[in-house]
Amino acid sequence: MKRFPGSVYDHGSEPDPRFTLANERTFLAWCRTSLALISIAVALDNISVRIDPTVKLAVVLTVMAMGIALPAAAWRDWAHNEKAMRVSAPLPSSLAQLLLAAGVTVCSAAMLIGMVMAW
Repeated sequence: MKRFPGSVYDHGSEPDPRFTLANERTFLAWCRTSLALISIAVALDNISVRIDPTVKLAVVLTVMAMGIALPAAAWRDWAHNEKAMRVSAPLPSSLAQLLLAAGVTVCSAAMLIGMVMAW
């Protein structure tokens, strides 16, 4: 039986199922994080915060964009990790972690600066 995606499953041999399932759980955790980011963007857009509206809009759009982009980055990471396990190669670094860390840092700093400037 052919498995999807072929670019992952057509290489190497089947790894220990525990590792494959752990990789899938990590992917699902990134998807939950994505849903949380989207929820945060919607909530931030609908609450009254003493901050410049332009800064608030920029943060809302950035957080929403991260929530939208994160599942694609997580899929990429899942596929690269699964492929590496199948060919006994070292696991690659994570694009999703970098995306999330940079985005949260920038948005948090923007909110802090915007709130301080509004006082």
